[in-house]
Amino acid sequence: MNLLENTKEGFRSIKSNLLRTVLTALIISIGIMSLVGILTAIEGIKYSVSSTFSTLGANSFDIEKKWDGGGQRDGRQRKVYPNITEFQARQYKNLMEGKARVSLSTFLAGGTTVKAGNIKTNPNISVLGGDENFLVNENIDLELGRPFSNTEHENGAPVAIIGEDVAKKLFPKGSPEGKNIQMLGRKFKVIGKIKSTGGGMGGGGNNQQIIIPLETATQIPTPSKPTYQIKSAILNDNSLPFAMEEAAGIMRKLRQDRLGQEDSFEITRSDSVEQTLNDITGYLKTGGFLVGFITLLGASIGLMNIMMVSVTERTREIGVRKALGATIKQIRLQFLIEAIVICVLGGVAGIFLGVLMGNVISAVIGAGEFFVPWLWMTVGMLICITVGLISGYYPAYKASKLDPIESLRYE
Repeated sequence: MNLLENTKEGFRSIKSNLLRTVLTALIISIGIMSLVGILTAIEGIKYSVSSTFSTLGANSFDIEKKWDGGGQRDGRQRKVYPNITEFQARQYKNLMEGKARVSLSTFLAGGTTVKAGNIKTNPNISVLGGDENFLVNENIDLELGRPFSNTEHENGAPVAIIGEDVAKKLFPKGSPEGKNIQMLGRKFKVIGKIKSTGGGMGGGGNNQQIIIPLETATQIPTPSKPTYQIKSAILNDNSLPFAMEEAAGIMRKLRQDRLGQEDSFEITRSDSVEQTLNDITGYLKTGGFLVGFITLLGASIGLMNIMMVSVTERTREIGVRKALGATIKQIRLQFLIEAIVICVLGGVAGIFLGVLMGNVISAVIGAGEFFVPWLWMTVGMLICITVGLISGYYPAYKASKLDPIESLRYE
């Protein structure tokens, strides 16, 4: 009963000083909002990244030439590794037949202007060539149209599949399917449009991309010799590490890497990229927690100051309660409950605003779905209660130690 009476007394005190309570709760809510908001945004982005990589399939790996950049570094000449040629890529694909679904692609240009009649895009469109397995291996879905046919692949037909941004810019009032576009000095017929990827992490993704048949890409002159990228999706129940070792052996032989010489290519697992991004988000989460905690620390100091003022203002009330038989424990509990209730009220508002803020940030960045961080909401409430206990204990202790006679005389 004592606990219930103290709780009621705490709420009565909060109600009688409503403005002060609201302002104090607002301090706490800002601290919790920053903590939960930052962590919600990071969790939302991480969830989006994980979903993206899970659709790509963990049972695959990529092969591309090793990049050292050329020039000099630390006083020594950096090595320039040879491109993966079309012959090497096709030989690898033939040798891995039946063991993996291999797709080949080559990057043609990254700053291309595409035209359709009198309309043209900004010079930021990427053009690449891909073979018959490229769309399925890269998990690229078509919103409309069709993929390239075998005849188009074999004959190097001038056809293209365009991204969402390209379609909106060049054909704002109708379907791009069957229309003609011009780029790289040639005319292409649009046969499909890539399903929008949302442009995650501020980039254009597939939205600013155009895909043409690989054979067509080999016919287009480029300033430098192209290098080919290879993606291998393991079939059946074959072991991914074993397949990667086998792929490395095949590539070393095709590229004539001598015994004892380092690989002139890089093999990257799809899930290793996801793991790297998870590590980065882990660091961001730690940093976000520290920033939010510092903000909350400032809020707790403000709460303690306000509770100290409250003790001073209510000295006579404390004296009356003690004169009527209230114990030290009851006085202390009353002020502790007040501090905890204020923190919980501020915490609930802060959590709501934090979840909203975090999801708005992740949506702007391009993370996608609405995310509710139940873990961080629970942590936020526990922190609120802890802050209430820590901030309210000293004022409550001071109030409980007041002399009742001196308190009654206080003006």
